[in-house]
Amino acid sequence: MEAKNKIRSVSAELDELYGKEGTPQREAFRVEAYAYYTGQIIEQARKKVHMTQAELAAKVGSNKSYISRIETGRTEPKVSTFYRIASALGLSVELIPNV
Repeated sequence: MEAKNKIRSVSAELDELYGKEGTPQREAFRVEAYAYYTGQIIEQARKKVHMTQAELAAKVGSNKSYISRIETGRTEPKVSTFYRIASALGLSVELIPNV
């Protein structure tokens, strides 16, 4: 019973589920996770401004199914499309160098 209650680090959990950092499996998970996270940001921003997927698609020159795939993390938009989406939703993108 005590072993079940042992607290593990997130890194240890990810290592077990997706392989060690730097492995192809872990990298694939990282890419998928970032796509999902980006999609969630876009979906929340779209809902905050009371815009439908179809309305957003029309503003950025796309279609509703593409916006849906972005929001669910099934695809990542090109950088140019990402900027058009951000602009249509009233978001700003700030790039800051890691120092």
